[in-house]
Formats: sequence, C-alpha cells, structure tokens
Amino acid sequence: MSRSVTAIRAVGTAREAPSLVAGALLFLAVLGIALSARHLTAYDPMDMVGMPFVWPGAEAGFPLGTDMMGRDILSGIAYGARVSLEIGIAAGVLAALAGAAIGAVAGFYGGFVDEALMRLTEFFQTMPALLFTIVMVVVVRPSVATIVLSVALTSWPQVARLVRAEALRVSRAEYVQAARVIGMSRARIVFTHVLPNVMTPAVVMISILAGNAILTEAVLSFLGLGDPNVMTWGSMIGSGREALQTAWYMTAIPGGAVLVTVLSLNLLGNGLNDLANPRRRGARRGGI
Repeated sequence: MSRSVTAIRAVGTAREAPSLVAGALLFLAVLGIALSARHLTAYDPMDMVGMPFVWPGAEAGFPLGTDMMGRDILSGIAYGARVSLEIGIAAGVLAALAGAAIGAVAGFYGGFVDEALMRLTEFFQTMPALLFTIVMVVVVRPSVATIVLSVALTSWPQVARLVRAEALRVSRAEYVQAARVIGMSRARIVFTHVLPNVMTPAVVMISILAGNAILTEAVLSFLGLGDPNVMTWGSMIGSGREALQTAWYMTAIPGGAVLVTVLSLNLLGNGLNDLANPRRRGARRGGI
C-alpha cells in the first residue's frame, strides 16, 4: 500500500513539475560520476599517463582521450565533478543561510534595522560579483575555500530580498502576534517562528546559486585563478584553448560537463519553484 501511494505521489510530482524530475535525473547522474570517480578511472587527473592528443575513442584505455600533456580526460571530468559540486553546493548553502538570516531579521524587526540591513544588501548587490571574486582570490590565495567564500559573499543579497518579503508577511501572522503577547523575546520569535516559515525561497535558491558558483569557478580556473592543487573543469577548458583548432574535444568535453551540471541545477530550481508557487504552475499550464 505504501509503495503504491509513493508511486502515485511521484507521478503527481512529475506532472506538476516535470523540470524538477529532469533536473534531478541529470544531477544524480553528475553526482554518481563524482562519487564513483575512483571506480571509473585508475588514473590521477594530474598525472601524465599516456600519449598527448589522443582523441576520444582512439584508445581503449582512454575513452575520452588525453590532453596535450597526456593526462586522462575522463579522470579530469570525474574528479573535476567532485570539485565543482563541492564548490557549488557549499557556496549555495552558505549564501542561502546568510541571506535567510539577514532577510528574516530585516523583515521582522523593521525600522532602523531593516533600513541598515537593506542598505548593506544593496551595497553587495551593486558590487560586480565576478570582479569582487577575482580580487578576493588574488589578494588571499587561489583555493576552493576562498572561491566558496567569495561567491557566497556576492550571492546572499538575492536570498535576503526574497526572504525579507516573506518575513514581512509572516511577522503579521496571528501566531507571531500571539508569541509577542505572551512575552517571547524577539530573537526567539525570529528563530522559532519567522525563520522556519520563510526558508522556502532560500531552499529554492540554493540550486540556482550552486549553478552560478560552478560557472564562476569555471571562469576563474579558465583565467588561471583557480586552485592549482585540484583538477577542475574550468582549468581543463583553459588548458585546452591552446589547441582549440586542432583538438577541440579538450574544451568541448569539460564545457559540456559544465553545461549539463548547471542546466540540471537550474531545472531543479525551476521545479522547486513550481511546487512552492502553485499560481506560477497554473500560469504555465494556461500558457501565460
């Protein structure tokens, strides 16, 4: 009985948000590649293990070929998936948590607190995100942690504005007013009543922010500003551009990996947004 109910719910979800199902399938495929990297290939992505410029399918030991230094491209894709997902998910979650906390406090407290936090939000929102990330990486040092922190610092304002709008609505709810009447402190109301009820926009935004973080990391690595100790899709694209005319597969394969991963995360975000906003789902059905 429980299996049939679960199947019915799954079918209903697929009908209501098909992009969620498509995004989840693509993301699970990328995640599976990342988790099974050691089983997919026996080579270290940084080691020169074969002849340079081996095209995909030319040798059984290198199904995706090798780059100009003789490194296995399949190893780079598999281990690069780990780095990309690590950066994307970490930056997305960090930005969502920071934005949700700031937005909830601003929307609930109002007045001077709201004004000050919104001016801070506008300051970070008007800052060129990529330029800020490049400066921070150069000043500190190129590493996965630095990239995650810099991307999160430029991404949280989007979440803060969405959560603030929800917090303004929730702060007028009856259960919040009742908590005030019984003498519950403002801080306790924010963390026990407001924040849990305004997290939906933040959760939806995690996938979108994760996709942006993966793109940002790819740009940084392409420019030579990524972590030199790990293999990333951006660094593979950057090294392959020198042989773009003679061996385009070196850039096309990691570029396709970035495209599929970001697409899966965007589809997940759109699907979650459809489930969280029935009106938007109905508008899409009506062709609006």
